[in-house]
Amino acid sequence: MTKRIYTALALLVLGAGCAKDPSLVGPTNAYSTSNYPSTLDGLNSVLAPCYSNLRDPGLFGFHFLPKAISNSEHAVNSIYNGDASWNDMAAVNVSPTNEYVNEAWQVLFTGVKNCNVLLEGADLFTQHYAKSSDLPTVALIKGQAYFLRAYYYFELECLYGEDNVPSPSATDTLGVPIFNGVPTTLAQSQQPRSSIKNVWALIESDLQQAATLLKGQVWTGNDEGRVTDVAAEALLGKAYVFTKNYAAAKTMLSTVIGSGKGLVGYDTLRGEFIGITAYKFNRESLFELNIDQNSYGGYGVYSGAANSTTIMGLIWPPWALGSDGTEGNCTPMGYGNEIAHWKNVLRYGYKLGTYNLVANPNYNAAKGPSYNNPQEVMDPVYKAAALAARTNGTVDPRLYISMLQPWVDSVSPDGQHWYPVSRPNFEQGAGTYGWSIRKYTPVFNNINNVGPADDVNLHLLRMADVYLLYAEACANTGDPSDALEYINKVKRRAYGYPINSASPIDYASLTAATMAPDPSLANNPLYYERWAELFNEGQWWLDVCRWHLGPNEAAYYGSAYNVTTPLSWSDKSYVWPIPLNETNSNPLVANQQNPGY
Repeated sequence: MTKRIYTALALLVLGAGCAKDPSLVGPTNAYSTSNYPSTLDGLNSVLAPCYSNLRDPGLFGFHFLPKAISNSEHAVNSIYNGDASWNDMAAVNVSPTNEYVNEAWQVLFTGVKNCNVLLEGADLFTQHYAKSSDLPTVALIKGQAYFLRAYYYFELECLYGEDNVPSPSATDTLGVPIFNGVPTTLAQSQQPRSSIKNVWALIESDLQQAATLLKGQVWTGNDEGRVTDVAAEALLGKAYVFTKNYAAAKTMLSTVIGSGKGLVGYDTLRGEFIGITAYKFNRESLFELNIDQNSYGGYGVYSGAANSTTIMGLIWPPWALGSDGTEGNCTPMGYGNEIAHWKNVLRYGYKLGTYNLVANPNYNAAKGPSYNNPQEVMDPVYKAAALAARTNGTVDPRLYISMLQPWVDSVSPDGQHWYPVSRPNFEQGAGTYGWSIRKYTPVFNNINNVGPADDVNLHLLRMADVYLLYAEACANTGDPSDALEYINKVKRRAYGYPINSASPIDYASLTAATMAPDPSLANNPLYYERWAELFNEGQWWLDVCRWHLGPNEAAYYGSAYNVTTPLSWSDKSYVWPIPLNETNSNPLVANQQNPGY
């Protein structure tokens, strides 16, 4: 997110807004609502945690994607089985005591609280301190807070609201508690669950206000990562799709498409997901969380510094060939707890099977074995076929954005030399794939060498998502032609064709064959394109739940390393439970648990 807002304005001002004798001021551990914020800088400092909360260890700082979501949707296969909550995510069998269910709830509602504090602070500043020349800036600050509150509520409702219950017992089912102000009493802090109708109405209202307040604003320099009116319109269009208001979605998303934003080229897309600086905040980006590779003297988000970076790459880093040139001594560029689930390799259309190691015909015995002079290598015939598959269109090119192929791709574990990617030491031998995750992973250095710290911006909303949401809205408003065209635009980009012209790889219909071998995706280009394009970006789990694909997904993946029994599905899993901590501390939700928990 915005760089300046984290560095210059990272800490909240908690005491009174003027320097006085300590005995004459209020508590130093709370906002003084009578006189703070009294300046625009002070107001911006209250906005800072609305953004920085996204980096909390329980959200995008660490746990949410690699431990919770990527396991739930089986983008990854986890070898680590020492964390019961993590294992339950992979088994898609969570409980109200699950650590990551509880963390996400707490952090998302903290984000809501931070935004409410800002909005009240903006009103106080406007009433008591603002000059007329300050009001345009105040409007921009409020617009950002409205967007961020809507984003936090969007995630809360998708994860915990009863929207996706297959057979709801009432027309207006339960959403999450609504807080549109700062509680000042215990009673105000304990709200019952609202209806899904009211939660979505708040989300839509917030985004409409954000789009209005931010209209025409272009952020530059250190402010580059702040949200915009186009981001607000895009998330509003997404909310309309998720609530099946397809006519409104089509209108709103059409506005976003006409905004000047669009798809970048394949090479740019491939580069941005490994952190190449030149590709950050590009034309396709709508809402992007800025990540820098600076641990601020500590352990990423646990360093205590407000601007510290994320450390997701510890969990799903690539594996590099051993320095002696063997897979047996391979090393992860982080903890190495997860690799890509091998069924995802097949889903992208890779049909070459697995590989064998053979004697290296170019081995130089005088030099001795090393990563660039291994005694054994991937079968050259297999490698030639694997390289051909990258250019002949028989495999979806997004496979090579999402994953790293052993012996074909390379990484730099020491930041200087490039080693072949290896199968990990827990997945070797005949019949194993061993592909590493590439998207959002450290490929230029072992993450432990730099803090540890990530260096890849997180895309929370981008234009490919918008194109596919627009296609979904078109398909549901009697416009299959436009639906197919926008699905094909996304596919054309992946295959390197001009996006606005017909191409040899276009789908001929909304039921055409895809690369996927499974019933859910094999003849559904919209479903397949959302899975293939947004792989491991935290989107597919929401699609699985809203489209009720759970049984098919469990049957397709079949197993996970950290699950001791074959994967199965219960329809309660379309919605996460309200955490036990919440039902125990808030009597108004004690009897409002989601079905099945």
